[in-house]
Amino acid sequence: MKKNKVVSLLNHKTNEGKNVKYSSLLEEFIEPFASEFQYFEYQEDIFDFAISAWNFANMSFIVDKNEFERTISLIKDEIANYPLLKKMIQHKQTNFKEFKNFIIDFELYEKNNSLTLTVVTQKEEVYLSNHQELEKTFIETEFNQNYINRSAISLKPLQPFIDWYNKVHPNDKIDETDVDEVNIYLINSNYYDDIETYLKKKFDIYFKIELEDWFDDRKNWPKKRTYKMFKQWFRVDVSNAIYDLEKVPVKKIE
Repeated sequence: MKKNKVVSLLNHKTNEGKNVKYSSLLEEFIEPFASEFQYFEYQEDIFDFAISAWNFANMSFIVDKNEFERTISLIKDEIANYPLLKKMIQHKQTNFKEFKNFIIDFELYEKNNSLTLTVVTQKEEVYLSNHQELEKTFIETEFNQNYINRSAISLKPLQPFIDWYNKVHPNDKIDETDVDEVNIYLINSNYYDDIETYLKKKFDIYFKIELEDWFDDRKNWPKKRTYKMFKQWFRVDVSNAIYDLEKVPVKKIE
């Protein structure tokens, strides 16, 4: 994962057409807010957030204004940086309103000591036809009762993980019966349809959490962690049906 470095992207490449480089537009869109992203640890999270703001702004031109405001208010308590999201949506509406393509994916990689950003876009009509559920979300004024708009990833350590742990803890070895309790991570439901792409970008965040959960001395963590290694060390189960049947509100610990 790339650490936070917002502005210094060079050598832009894009597949969205010859006339408009949405990769350059995205960087320009983010630049005025660079100082507000200083608490984002990973660059990928910055671009995920900015793309959400971009696409929300595009949607605001399509649906009824009051419906959009009611819908965007529904996520107010779910996003820690909601004020920033609102500012970026307004910035897009004012300064980039002529660029109507939706950004559906990006890749950020290092080449020849410089960062390259590549984005994938879709025209409005294509995006909407491929995301009927998303369009429905903007039209509806209420969510289904008890349904949580999240997907869930559960990670179960496998034998390579157990072997690593036993190597660094020779006097306190474990076996597969000791890893029956798994960690569950809630993610944006939009990632469910292409979970493989999502995990290829985010796997090391989950890898680190799992490692630290068992052993917090990073000197003994495996080096050069890859997505292939991640899939070998953990069984990944994904669910897209999350319901909260309790009356007590969910509490997040800051």
